[in-house]
Amino acid sequence: MARITASVFTSHVPAIGAAMDLGKTHEPYWQPLFKGYEFSKQWMKDNRPDVIFLVYNDHATAFSLDMIPTFAIGTAAQYQPADEGFGPRPVPRVIGHPELASHIAHSVIQQDFDLTIVNKMEVDHGLTVPLSLMCGEQDPVHGAWPCPVIPFAVNVVQYPVPSGQRCFQLGQAIRRAVESYDEDLNVHIWGTGGMSHQLQGARAGLINREWDNAWLDQLIADPAACAKTPHIDYVREAGSEGVELVMWLIARGAMSDIAQATSNNVASSASGVSVKHRFYHVPASNTAVGHLILEDA
Repeated sequence: MARITASVFTSHVPAIGAAMDLGKTHEPYWQPLFKGYEFSKQWMKDNRPDVIFLVYNDHATAFSLDMIPTFAIGTAAQYQPADEGFGPRPVPRVIGHPELASHIAHSVIQQDFDLTIVNKMEVDHGLTVPLSLMCGEQDPVHGAWPCPVIPFAVNVVQYPVPSGQRCFQLGQAIRRAVESYDEDLNVHIWGTGGMSHQLQGARAGLINREWDNAWLDQLIADPAACAKTPHIDYVREAGSEGVELVMWLIARGAMSDIAQATSNNVASSASGVSVKHRFYHVPASNTAVGHLILEDA
């Protein structure tokens, strides 16, 4: 059967992609950030998955205020990088995995989660920046990402947005869906977005190092409690865009320790996962960057 063996968590700041595309990664401002991903790029080479299930949010490219799905799964064979106003990023197209994506959609919907099925869409920096950070720079014409990717878009832009608890439970449903797929596939699940940042209003530029790192501690050690964090806490402590962190809870909910705890009807803990890498950096444009790699123990 297919299995989820690791989860990756990272911010997806658009300026990070621009820094890579414009050859600025060695500049003093950017060098400390990219140094924090050197381990991750080697880890990715050493632990190459067959498929990446990538949780992100669309930034008004595939969707708009005319149509806002809460959870949308991409089932296409490929996805082109979106033009976000400055032309598409110079990165390869993203190859999908329609068979596994369709199976996950069917399974998760049968577990009472309503998903929007997307057979054609473009993908923006929310998806391509994490791929660039983890896989390094790729030739846009002759290069390729290391494996197929299933895009999973979550609405964290227009209220009402899903709760952390709902996202955490969805991650558990996704794991069950993957494990019911009758093919030997090694799957990684990625949660992206955040950490603390606010892009507008009187608090524009807000960064909260202490809260971010305490949240990361809890995500690792007590994810069930972390999932209960209310929206108002994210907004108050991490800024209006800090609510993107609920997407990390989808990936965390899909890990083996959560499945074991659920089957035993006990509180979840980090005893079943191994922290391979943790990194935090300020600033990247006007965002706090968090990064974490967890493996099933």
